[in-house]
Amino acid sequence: MRRPPAPPRGHLAADAPRTKAGAKKGEGEDMLADEEREIWLAIRKEAGLKIDPETAEVQYIYAQTLDPYGVDPDLPEELQQIGREYFARSPGSDVWVCFYDLPEATRDALWKKHRSKLAFPAGFEGFVLFEEEKSNLK
Repeated sequence: MRRPPAPPRGHLAADAPRTKAGAKKGEGEDMLADEEREIWLAIRKEAGLKIDPETAEVQYIYAQTLDPYGVDPDLPEELQQIGREYFARSPGSDVWVCFYDLPEATRDALWKKHRSKLAFPAGFEGFVLFEEEKSNLK
């Protein structure tokens, strides 16, 4: 059985510079300061505008669905849930951009082009599907 792909470097705040100034109250963890977090997220949104769906690299990982980059120190426990999160980057870039931060046209084009890599049951190539299930994947 194949393992899920390793998380791409550069997609999570763990790969970003850290500071004690933004630490969550009562915890000793380093977190991005509010201003650093806003800049870090803005870089991803700007990079998302430059991604060409024809040449982009895509990847999915399992991450917080409401905080896919892992940068929100105040995400309430009741909103913390793990799911598949999808990222894209331009070739040669180290900035991974969550599909949520891509323009709709870019996101749609990436899904169309990479559906077999991203959509469930990606990673289960040996999994047998009924004919009607196969037609639903097209």
